[in-house]
Amino acid sequence: MSYDSFVVDRLPKADALPEFRFDLPELQYPERLNAAVELVDRAVDEGAGARHAVVNEAGRWTYSDLKDLSDRIARLLVEEEGLVPGNRVFLRGPNGAMLFAAWLGILKAGGIVVATMPILRAGEIATIFAKAEISHAIVDARTLADFTAANDGARIVSILTYDGDLGGGALERRLEAIVPGFVAVETRRDDPVLIAFTSGTTGEPKGCVHFHRDILAAADGFARNILRPAAGDVYLTSASIAFTFGLGAALIFPLRFHGTAVTLEASPPLALLEAVERHKVTMLFTAPTAYKAMLSQLDGRDLSSLRTCVSAGEHLPLATWTAWHDATGLGIVDGIGATELMHIFISASGDAIRPGATGKAVPGYTACVLDERDRPQAAGTGRLAVKGPTGCRYLADPRQAAYVVDGWNVTGDTYRLDDEGYFWYIARSDDMIVSSGYNIGAPEVENALLSHPAVLECAVIGARCEKRGERVKAFVVAAPGYAPDEATADQLKAHVKAAIAPYKYPRDIVFVDALPRTATGKLQRFALRGTQPSGNVQRTVC
Repeated sequence: MSYDSFVVDRLPKADALPEFRFDLPELQYPERLNAAVELVDRAVDEGAGARHAVVNEAGRWTYSDLKDLSDRIARLLVEEEGLVPGNRVFLRGPNGAMLFAAWLGILKAGGIVVATMPILRAGEIATIFAKAEISHAIVDARTLADFTAANDGARIVSILTYDGDLGGGALERRLEAIVPGFVAVETRRDDPVLIAFTSGTTGEPKGCVHFHRDILAAADGFARNILRPAAGDVYLTSASIAFTFGLGAALIFPLRFHGTAVTLEASPPLALLEAVERHKVTMLFTAPTAYKAMLSQLDGRDLSSLRTCVSAGEHLPLATWTAWHDATGLGIVDGIGATELMHIFISASGDAIRPGATGKAVPGYTACVLDERDRPQAAGTGRLAVKGPTGCRYLADPRQAAYVVDGWNVTGDTYRLDDEGYFWYIARSDDMIVSSGYNIGAPEVENALLSHPAVLECAVIGARCEKRGERVKAFVVAAPGYAPDEATADQLKAHVKAAIAPYKYPRDIVFVDALPRTATGKLQRFALRGTQPSGNVQRTVC
């Protein structure tokens, strides 16, 4: 069988890779492994065929339905569209049964998934086309405009379009004529299966290559040990499967543990709450900003089905954790993950949660903080470093050398590690503010601001200051009912001075309508650093 070695040829050299560890019995996978077969075919073989795998406003799909759809898509790709193992298949559309079946079908055919969120624009898509040299595409017809604009000059040999989960699209019509069943390509556990592009919080996105075993390790490490899922759990996330946090929450975890994924094409906070009620969701995955926004919409809601709430994507402020716990009785499971490591590697749940801390290393991983000479510390503050069953493999990117240090994945976060093994977030390593010789973590100031009712959202950066080197500058989205004016700014400054050490208070406060975020919802601090004060600003003499 032919093989396209494009990705394998562009993996980092062995001496540039992190150290991989497979210490848990559940991480010992056979040499021959196809993750799609393990996720959906095995579920059918184990008797879950009649169980609902995906539920949304358009309908319900069982595990048998998903197996059949993914088989037909794989057969179509291989027998009619010329896909050979190793080809990169671009996947674009909102979460749904057809998107999930396409993802699984690509894996069964031996292809490599390159998924993007529907809100990415043509320029962003063109960058991905160029980096991954896409050969095939499966695209929701409603998202074709930006795809078509980006495809100008790209060498895509096959483009299949579908009509969401409503049926009736060109792909759906072709699948009707495809013979059922497909014997999945006998891939290896260490064959590339996914190129996940970072969200661009620090500039040009990087392509992170993951293997078949990495897909399962996300479930068998974090989900199995921290979330303790059960067959019949109902999962809901606001995140696209193009974002690895969403891929785990919406597709990998539900299928691995015989649960049901509820999908939404749009997932504002109100829609999440309505879906929890309607579908009796037991596991909710979303970002800290969504939990905070939902707090004002909880009245009269029946959230009794919820057992687990998970937060990731960015730091979970203590104020948000406390407010959610007080309102619902549920302690949010915080976690830090990275596209480079597939999913969450530090977390805690249940009685092991320490409010304000991210948690401990997830079983299967080991973590530490590095000192200024990149030496691991048993406790203290430094750069977070991680080893485990997953790790950084950038696609032909010189930034590999900065992410992997002495076998450690160095995430770019500064953490404090305490004597009990709990990790406490300080800041992104490049977001530390040094003012008059003091190190100030932006999230600490943000947490103090968020504890004031006038603040809906906020972001803190360091602004240049001749006298202090840097001064603390806050961008604030005012909560409804509060004026974005000088009086409110004075209240916020006084509030921060009372909550944390006074030298940390924001000397500049800029009221804005919204904060710049990536397509995955992560804050873009670099965009704020280039922002000139405008609108309602209050400045204290530097």
